[in-house]
Amino acid sequence: MTAQLQKLAPLHRGADALVYGAMGAWRRRGATVREWRKHAARVEEFSSQYEALAEADLKERVKLCRERCMRKARHLDDGLLVETMAALREAAARQLGLRAYGVQIMGALALNEGGLAEMATGEGKTLVAALGAVLNAFRGRPCHVITVNDYLVTRDAKRMRNFFEFCGLSCGAIVASMSPTERRKVYRGDITYVTSKEVLADFLRDQLACNQESPSERLGKTKRQRVLERGLLSAIVDEADSVLIDEAVTPLIISQTRENVSLSESSQRGATLADQFVEGEDYEVKASRREITLTKVGQRKLDDLGEDLGGLWKAPQRRWELLRSALVVITFYEKDKQYLIKDGKVVIVDEFTGRPMPQRTWRQGLHQAIEAKEGLEITAPSETVARMSFQRFFRSYRYLSGMTGTAREAASEFWHIYQRPVVRIPVNRPCQRCTVPVRAFRDRDEKWKAVVESICEIHETGRPILVGTRNVEASEQLSQRLLEAGLVCQVLNAARLAEEALVIAKAGEAGRITIATNMAGRGTDIVIDRDVVDKGGLHVMATEAHESSRIDRQLFGRAGRQGDPGSSQLFFSLEDELVQNHLSVRERQWLPMGKALRKAQTRAQRQAYQKRRRVLQMDDWLDNALSFASS
Repeated sequence: MTAQLQKLAPLHRGADALVYGAMGAWRRRGATVREWRKHAARVEEFSSQYEALAEADLKERVKLCRERCMRKARHLDDGLLVETMAALREAAARQLGLRAYGVQIMGALALNEGGLAEMATGEGKTLVAALGAVLNAFRGRPCHVITVNDYLVTRDAKRMRNFFEFCGLSCGAIVASMSPTERRKVYRGDITYVTSKEVLADFLRDQLACNQESPSERLGKTKRQRVLERGLLSAIVDEADSVLIDEAVTPLIISQTRENVSLSESSQRGATLADQFVEGEDYEVKASRREITLTKVGQRKLDDLGEDLGGLWKAPQRRWELLRSALVVITFYEKDKQYLIKDGKVVIVDEFTGRPMPQRTWRQGLHQAIEAKEGLEITAPSETVARMSFQRFFRSYRYLSGMTGTAREAASEFWHIYQRPVVRIPVNRPCQRCTVPVRAFRDRDEKWKAVVESICEIHETGRPILVGTRNVEASEQLSQRLLEAGLVCQVLNAARLAEEALVIAKAGEAGRITIATNMAGRGTDIVIDRDVVDKGGLHVMATEAHESSRIDRQLFGRAGRQGDPGSSQLFFSLEDELVQNHLSVRERQWLPMGKALRKAQTRAQRQAYQKRRRVLQMDDWLDNALSFASS
């Protein structure tokens, strides 16, 4: 049977939450960083002893460190930790050509202590994760290194393989196209690179496989033959804020399709019927909550129309659900924003990353309602067979740590939900990025004109420009505006992902203009040309504020890496989605621009947190309700 989920402690409340929060603040204190800085200095001093060793002798030293770490798996004393880190530093330098800086050693020490290390963009988190993974594996903890997409999974595993093998460890990468046999083999290794979606999906598949087997089927099969994974022992989460916070709202669901002719017909009928309902007269929209409510007039109209339709429309509650799905699709779901049409199919776009998710569908008839709206063939609906939230899954690892460039805004949440302290690791070189004051506008058209003018001005200086947009539609429209202005740009969005890393990697070339949705290309370094340094470095523009200030900061962090010069600026208007969804008409009219932005963002972040709390409460309820059942 696959790994059992451990019973989790419920969230603290009231006075308990205050005391626990104070404990988290203590764990995040600067004294911890100062202690790790001293250890890092000792590692750098100690590693000089290994530089003169022959490769065979160094390999023997690493093997000796591994044996000692295995014997003291629960707690490594400072002397052994420093000696092991020094040996690993020299091994990485020889096998990868990367000698860890002091701040990278501090990051690895933070991972070893179960912390969430906030490290700026370009500080070398890939090497830090590898060092942390080796420390876990040396202590007998098979380690999952979690990152955000298959490209980074494959790239990082390939880059680090020689280093891991030198340390006597095996590693592999899990990608979506792999067979169960291949997955099982990779999971048996010491270090496994994998995305959050793949590792959770494989865990759920293991649960289903074990629960569906009869006793006779289990005879003659070992545990290794029945499951893919071998347990949830240790994990290092790269881009931890994206994986543990942003994606935590939506649970991962494994489903199977089932024919439902009546739903297909009703979805088509709902799309036609929705056109007869008028916003403000028949129904009201609550944009901030994405809710639709019928007025009394609309309810009477629905009852009158539904009586003659038959099928699923006969039941009043089902009738309303079908109409609501159609109205929600019309109001809140736009092509090239929330979804794409590819090969006659609806493909969901991840609103946080801007990436397509071809294997996923919306539930409760929503996917079919979108297909009906677009005039596509209605697919069979899915039936849920397994479900789990990312919060519940990652809290089940015995040893959890992570890294990200933007964690301090969510430090309290990381502590209360995951019991992980956020520790800010200093930069290797002082940041020289200049933050240009925000530019605010009353309407969207004025904003886009100003964006194009600003791009033209900066482009004349020869500096490279990275422009962030919220969705595919905005990126394509901006590209067209720049084309009309006589400028050529590279567009990277959910519709153009084939060369994502290559496009982002070249974004620092002189005179280049790159438009990217959200954080497309995240994890790929932008190295600026040397002749660009004297001109001011990379300039990053955000054309719209996001619900979370963390995502804005992630984008701005692409400029000024490793002490390079750079600049960043935010453009927003009162017609932007964030402001429209989270501020009333009166607030948009009377609040000063800067205050309006801050208030809208604060409300959006609070609402997103409440959603995550509700997911967590559902997890706790399921734990309590099903506590009598064995895994």
